[in-house]
Amino acid sequence: MNSAEKNNGYTINKTSGLLTQAKQFCSPYCDARPTDKHGEIQLDLIVIHAISLPPKKYGGNYIDQLFCGTLEKNKDTYFSEIAHLRVSSHLLIQRNGEIKQYVPFHCRAWHAGISEYQGQNNCNDFSVGIELEGCDEDIFTQEQYIKLELAISSLCAVYPKLTRSRITGHSDIAPGRKTDPGPNFDWNKIQRN
Repeated sequence: MNSAEKNNGYTINKTSGLLTQAKQFCSPYCDARPTDKHGEIQLDLIVIHAISLPPKKYGGNYIDQLFCGTLEKNKDTYFSEIAHLRVSSHLLIQRNGEIKQYVPFHCRAWHAGISEYQGQNNCNDFSVGIELEGCDEDIFTQEQYIKLELAISSLCAVYPKLTRSRITGHSDIAPGRKTDPGPNFDWNKIQRN
C-alpha cells in the first residue's frame, strides 16, 4: 500500500503515524525521535503498560487529561500529586476495547522514563508505548487482548524493525521503579515469538 498499510482490518498511515481506527488526541508530551547517521529512526520495541485514574478506577477521561496536560488536580486527591507530570503514550486500550492515540508512532512519546532494554538506555527513543486501562490487581479484559494483538500485528507489519520478539513490560525496562502491566497480564494471550 502507498501511504497507509492495512493489517487485520487496522490501518496505520505511515505518513501521519496514526492508527486510523483509534480516537485521536494530541499530547504535547512528545518530541522527535533521534535519528541515525542515515536520518532514520530506530523503532524496534513495544512496551506494554497499565494505567488507571484514579488508581483502580476505570472509565472517564482522566487518562486523556493526564496525557494531554489538562488534568484538574482538584478532581481527586491523587491528581494533585500527578498533575505536574509530563507523560504520554502512543496508544491507550480501554477496558471496553476502545483505542485512543496520543502521539504518532514516528514521534517519541514520554512513556518509559528512566529505562533500559538489553543494554540500551532511554527506551522512549526506540519504542512504542501501549497503555492498557488496568492495574496490577485486576485482570485485563478479553476485548483489550484482542485489540492489543491487532495493534501489535499492524505495527509489526508497517514498521519492519518491530518484531514480536521485542515486546516487553514497563516493569522489565524499569525494574524496581515500575510494576506494570503487573502479574495479572497474561503474556500467553499475545504472540511473542
